Amino acid sequence: MDFLSGFIHQHGYSPSYEEIAGGLGLASLATVHKHIQALEAKQYLRRSYNHSRSLEIGDRYFSEEQARKPQTAEASVPLLGRIAAGRPVEAISNPEALHFSDFTGSHDAFALAVRGESMIEDHICDGDFVLVEKTDSIKNGDIIVALVDGTEATLKRYYLESDGRVRLQPANSAMDPIFVDPASVSVQGRVLAVMRKY
Repeated sequence: MDFLSGFIHQHGYSPSYEEIAGGLGLASLATVHKHIQALEAKQYLRRSYNHSRSLEIGDRYFSEEQARKPQTAEASVPLLGRIAAGRPVEAISNPEALHFSDFTGSHDAFALAVRGESMIEDHICDGDFVLVEKTDSIKNGDIIVALVDGTEATLKRYYLESDGRVRLQPANSAMDPIFVDPASVSVQGRVLAVMRKY
């Protein structure tokens, strides 16, 4: 059923018996025919007789697949890694998830764990998590995730200066801003919310 469902989804039509045999590593078309008959008897498949490529996945299969999927009470967003709130560092992926359904309905959101003290005056501290909306549409003063020179990621306030440079401003009066050429900055997203564990 997984093979049939995947084939139909990818191609837009059902596979031939030869394609099913090849996809499942079966040598005999008679074996494929028996499997099709058994699935049809369980109402997982429907087929039209005397038509090639006439297999259709039945409603029973879809309803049982939906019932097998774990149900979650709230949406989650991927925790992609850690972000520097000090010197820019390379961002590293991390296969975890955080639940931020109260903050966003966007499917283009992700979370980052903050490392460093450069945003403490905006109440974003080392160890906090930030919820980020993936967008490149930003304005002066937004707190953004910036990728500098394609490899170093940092969390700062964004300002476009009158001389054309971009100022990545920390929220820590003990630290200096970072000035960069706009071509060397790629905006990865805008901060929507901060979460802190105590």
